[in-house]
Amino acid sequence: MATWNSRGLRGSNLEEMINFTNETYRKKGIALIQKVPTPIKPITIDKTTRHITLGYFDKKSSVDYIGVVQGIPICFDAKECHSETFSLQNIHEHQYEFMREYEQQKAISFIILSFTEKNETYYVPFRDIDSFYKRGINGGRKSVRYEEIDKTFLIKGSMGVPLHYLQQLQMDLQFRD
Repeated sequence: MATWNSRGLRGSNLEEMINFTNETYRKKGIALIQKVPTPIKPITIDKTTRHITLGYFDKKSSVDYIGVVQGIPICFDAKECHSETFSLQNIHEHQYEFMREYEQQKAISFIILSFTEKNETYYVPFRDIDSFYKRGINGGRKSVRYEEIDKTFLIKGSMGVPLHYLQQLQMDLQFRD
């Protein structure tokens, strides 16, 4: 069984808050956003409980969430950082490429990044992710410091949800006009 600090449970609290937020958005008719399941290839299945007891990830997943907000297609990934530096290794190449291609289709991509030590969560627009990612590829720093995050994209609780990120999505859309 996984322990509380195992790699497999990283981000679970963040994802729980996002899932609750998304469900509330759905119930209010504001947005329809779903968690993208990671495909698992079962190796061993317990015959009595029909649970997978051994398996492996069948293929790479795209991003954590995908959906639509008032006719605007969005996709995003949830990331947690336990220090003031977020390693770009946590954004896998296939995730970056998926978000880049999604943006090329005039859709919106972003990351919800939680700095757990500061108890702050930010909406990081794809244009910022793209800049940080390209900097790392071109020999620059392969991480993002807390100071580099645009603080105007701080996500707060509102409308009965812990992470009301649609306010930041609206700001992102205004930058694109």
